[in-house]
Amino acid sequence: MAGGPAGHRPRKRFGQNFLTDRHVIDRIMQAIDARAEDTIAEIGPGHGALTEPLLRSGARLHVVELDRDLVARWRLHESERFSVHAADALDFDFRALAPPGGGLRVVGNLPYNISTPLLFHLLEQGDCVRDMHFMLQREVVERLGAEPGSADYGRLSVMVQYRCAVQPLFEVPPGAFHPPPRVVSAIVRLLPQSHPHGRAHDYRMLEQVVRQAFGQRRKTLRNAVAGLLDAATLERLGIDPGRRPETLTVGEFVALSNAVAPQPGAGA
Repeated sequence: MAGGPAGHRPRKRFGQNFLTDRHVIDRIMQAIDARAEDTIAEIGPGHGALTEPLLRSGARLHVVELDRDLVARWRLHESERFSVHAADALDFDFRALAPPGGGLRVVGNLPYNISTPLLFHLLEQGDCVRDMHFMLQREVVERLGAEPGSADYGRLSVMVQYRCAVQPLFEVPPGAFHPPPRVVSAIVRLLPQSHPHGRAHDYRMLEQVVRQAFGQRRKTLRNAVAGLLDAATLERLGIDPGRRPETLTVGEFVALSNAVAPQPGAGA
């Protein structure tokens, strides 16, 4: 299977930029450290830059691919340890791939145009995931791990950090791809955790509070969450209504959410 599907031209509508730099591939594989006992889902195998070394590790590998030409070519290599799923990762049920007891590992060079919605989709299935290793646009990785008060801190930061520990690993230059993208990429490791910032009674309410707060991030918190929480409630929680949303910690957003939804609701 050396070289993976040959003769395939990258398609702009799928955001395809295929990784070709052997040194970068080796660094990514060292970070993933795949083992024979692992079950791994790779999003977008492309030409096999990661697929082939993942298979050599002996891991049980599933690949999720939308491009029908690539699906057809990879299916020629299916085996007991290698399965191809023709699907859009944005709609895919990753729980169905997890081994008994969970522990699915997810990897991928994520297309820049769908990276944020795909991350949110995966977070909702984080209960079955052991870890995730992704190639993303550098600016997205910076937002994932941003601290309160920084310019990069926002909705994505809060929602990812509510569910995961974020570990930026290293950057990848445009020249490592064909065709070269117009952005610098970065590798990040996401480790699902059990509510390190406190548990939201209602995950959907947490999403709503965070979305509304950052939808008006230039306003004070008093105005940004108007209609959900009043100034008196903010003060009772020990949060100054005059603060701006980007200064709140993940734990403070959880507290805001629980003040709106004091009883357990949609799973957190």
